[in-house]
Amino acid sequence: MAFNDVLKSIGGVGCFQILHTILLLVPVAMLSCHNLLQNFTGAVPEHHCKLPSTSDLNHGSRAHFMKLFTSLNQDHKPWRCVQYQKAKDLLSNTTNRPLKGKMMEYCKEGWTYDRSIFSSTIVTEWNLVCDQRPWRQVARSIYMTGVLLGALVFGSLADNLGRMEILTWSYLQMGVAGSCAAFLPTYDGYCAFRFLCGVASSAISVNSISLILEWMPKHGRTLAGNFFGFSYSLGQIVLAVMAYMIRDWRWLQFAVSAPFVIFFIYSWWLPESARWLILRGDPCKALKHLRKVAQINGKQEEGEKLTPEMLCSEMQKDILLIKSSHSVLDLVRTPAMRRMSLCLVLVWFSSNFAYYGLSMDLQDFGLSIFLTQALFGGVEMAAKLMVMLFMTFVGRRVMQFGSLFLAGVMVLSYGFISQEMQMLCTVLAVTGKAFLASAITCMYLYTGELYPTEIRQTGMGFSAMNARLGSAVASALHLTGDFSATILPMIFGITPIIAGFFSCFLLETKDSALADTINEVEDR
Repeated sequence: MAFNDVLKSIGGVGCFQILHTILLLVPVAMLSCHNLLQNFTGAVPEHHCKLPSTSDLNHGSRAHFMKLFTSLNQDHKPWRCVQYQKAKDLLSNTTNRPLKGKMMEYCKEGWTYDRSIFSSTIVTEWNLVCDQRPWRQVARSIYMTGVLLGALVFGSLADNLGRMEILTWSYLQMGVAGSCAAFLPTYDGYCAFRFLCGVASSAISVNSISLILEWMPKHGRTLAGNFFGFSYSLGQIVLAVMAYMIRDWRWLQFAVSAPFVIFFIYSWWLPESARWLILRGDPCKALKHLRKVAQINGKQEEGEKLTPEMLCSEMQKDILLIKSSHSVLDLVRTPAMRRMSLCLVLVWFSSNFAYYGLSMDLQDFGLSIFLTQALFGGVEMAAKLMVMLFMTFVGRRVMQFGSLFLAGVMVLSYGFISQEMQMLCTVLAVTGKAFLASAITCMYLYTGELYPTEIRQTGMGFSAMNARLGSAVASALHLTGDFSATILPMIFGITPIIAGFFSCFLLETKDSALADTINEVEDR
């Protein structure tokens, strides 16, 4: 019997698998909170130049004096970044009329912020407004760079050191670094520890899904993989609720970071992947874990029948494959693999590029930022449920193309709609993001079925790296600020449409046997 049969013999999808999956998915939900956290901790409130102290206002109400002190824009609100150049003349003005022909100057005494929604954000903390506004996006880009670096480093480390070793360390790193970022007094320190959070984020994501799937029998993997996506979307709703209840950015940052210390503590009782232990030449330790699992599932007798020799003999083929020498170059060495890898690079990059491009500035949608975040999460969960059904009955390739194409159309339409039609803009953005979430859910399963067994992990790791690159590039594009506010939706809409057409060149894998070697892929 193969390793899948071993898992079935000791209970299949039993109590252990259910509890194990839940304990690994709870951190994933909190992980999505970190990825989208700066929508709230970095929110930009209404602001204007700080007025002189109240004692200097010798005439009129403060509201009326503000009209004299600052010029109003076309929306009849004070300009955010400039004031009259000679404030002393205004203080001595007894006519209560705006002074004509006055020169404007940059806010010298700081800003006054509207604290009706958030009592504090990193923007109000370090005055990241006006000419300092790009630094807000820099903080987000630094976090996403950490996510990219984590995908590059921790993937290979997990294959060599073990999934649980890296996962346990990443929980601790996320908990400590996130909590430190919450209380550091300087912007530089905040960015440095958010970078460490981003590095840990990739390690948690990759190793959680690997452990879930490697302890799950074949018939439960599709459902478990989709629950992984559900937990990420659920985390967005959790974030909206937490941000609504906690309006101070430091305590919100701490609230989404501290639970990882709890995850770190209970992770010591989670077993290492038995499959990985066997492939790495430690069948005795794998047997110990398998017998504990059998006991939890009520199959203790079946567990006692297993031996190290039996485990090694049944996985001899996989052991030989893991010992063979492979590299990323094997993904492009032969014609069929090269075509497939190119298409998947575009699909993974474009999906995450557009997804995070839409997710990073919820204030642009006009509705309450809390409601928008909750809508995104709720609609995504419904979309991912539909993906499971469509992939089963329609097929992977049609689902991949359809979700990418429709997402692109929705995002492009959003870019051409006037921002005054806020409700329509929000509906188009939420629907487009739901289709992108569907595309991402589909491509996880589709990619695993397309790559052959001997190079599947390398292919998945390379794909994940392109996904992180897409999110990092999307974050960098937001640095362009308001200048490209109308251009960005078009960029985020065109890329998934192009990727959707490239996905048509991929093979359909519905009801097909998984390929084990590169030669099998070429023969197809």
